[in-house]
This record gives sequence, C-alpha cells and structure tokens, in this order.
Amino acid sequence: MSLAAPLRAVLAALGGLLGGMAAGPTAAEGQPAAPLRIGIIGTGHIGGTLARLWVAAGHEVLISSRHPDELKGLAASLGSRAHVGTPREAALFGEVVVVSVPYGALPQVGRDLHTELAGKVVLDTCNPYPSRDGAMALEARKLSTGVADPQFLPGVRLVRAFNAINSGDLAREAHRAGEPIAIPLAGDDAAALAVARRLVTDAGFAPVVVGGLARAREFDVGTPVYTRLMTAPQLRAALGLH
Repeated sequence: MSLAAPLRAVLAALGGLLGGMAAGPTAAEGQPAAPLRIGIIGTGHIGGTLARLWVAAGHEVLISSRHPDELKGLAASLGSRAHVGTPREAALFGEVVVVSVPYGALPQVGRDLHTELAGKVVLDTCNPYPSRDGAMALEARKLSTGVADPQFLPGVRLVRAFNAINSGDLAREAHRAGEPIAIPLAGDDAAALAVARRLVTDAGFAPVVVGGLARAREFDVGTPVYTRLMTAPQLRAALGLH
C-alpha cells in the first residue's frame, strides 16, 4: 500500500494548522481598540456634547459637576454607558479625564484632585476670559494656556483639546458629510496625544497635532484660527504646519 496519499494528507493538515497559527496574531491586530473609560469634569455645553459623541462611539463616560443630580436626565438619555458622579468620582473613574470648567475654577480642580488626576491623560478644553475669570485669565493669556495650565494641573499628561470650537459647532459638525472639521491639539506627551487623536476621531472630527504645549498659543482665544471651522489641510496651512 502506497504511503504517498496519507503523507500528503498529514502534510496538508499540518500546513493548515501552522497557517492558522500564523494568521492568529494578524486577526487580533485587526481588532478595534477597546473602549475607554472617560471621566468628564464639568458637564456643560462642551463636556455634555463630548459625552454624547463618545458614548455613541462605544466609550463609557462618567459625567460630573458640583450638582450631579442635575445631570441624571442627560445620563439617562445616553444609556447604560453613561454614569453620573462628583468631579472626584470622574477623576477616579477615567482612564482619560476631560476638564471642561470655567477657567477660573482650573486651579481649584488641580488642588482638589491632585492625587486622583496624577499621571492620567487629561484633555483640557478650558479658555481664559478676563470678564468671567478675572486677573488670572489675563496672566494666562499673556503666558498662553499651554504654559499656564500645567501650573494649575501639575503631574498630569496634559493635552489642550476641543478649546478652539464652539459648542454648537461641536454638536452640528460631528461626523459631517465630506471632509471632517479639524480639532487642533497640543501636548508634550506622545502617548497622551495618541489617545487625544483617537478621541477626536471617535467624536467625528480630524485631529491636527500642532506641537508641544508651548504651541497651544497658536489656537488660543483671539488667534486667527480660534473657533474657525476648517478642514485638516486648511488648518495646517493656516498654522504653517507641514
């Protein structure tokens, strides 16, 4: 009896097994990234809109304010991936934390939640307005937010994000048809910037990394690109980015 046919069968089965083993890592690498837990400190127009967009993208959020009971209706409308709590609970909950409070409250957030925020990726949407925030806002504008804000939020992996778009445009322009609207980012931590880019994309916009925190001055309040709706190529051209 010839052994050729059985041998071919064994070799074919072995080849299939090895092929399947080789394909395994490739398939795993192609899987979507796991959803993130995002704590939102200050759930006003910007924070609330981001919560809605990120829940729709599959992330889990904990929205917070000084009066968390007032947020229960929003959380209920967002479904089971949305939770309500205090700012401290949001800071503890989030792998990523968004700080979206009046600028004058930023130093207090940093003092109260220093331990809870330490080492975390923090997306900072806050803008200084002297008419609302007083003298500290004047100093922050003079220094630029990318220089001032790390003094208020020490020990975090800070990214300036979502500060250069109006809340109405954030809601209306998300996932628009055609080329998406750009969101400028600035940060000194490459891994934190990667997280910020992902969350900008998941919210329905195009991330544009302008540079380190010192370059946040290029999209601060009062700059030519502030609150202007531009695509990524348009924003890069306006800022002289290549």
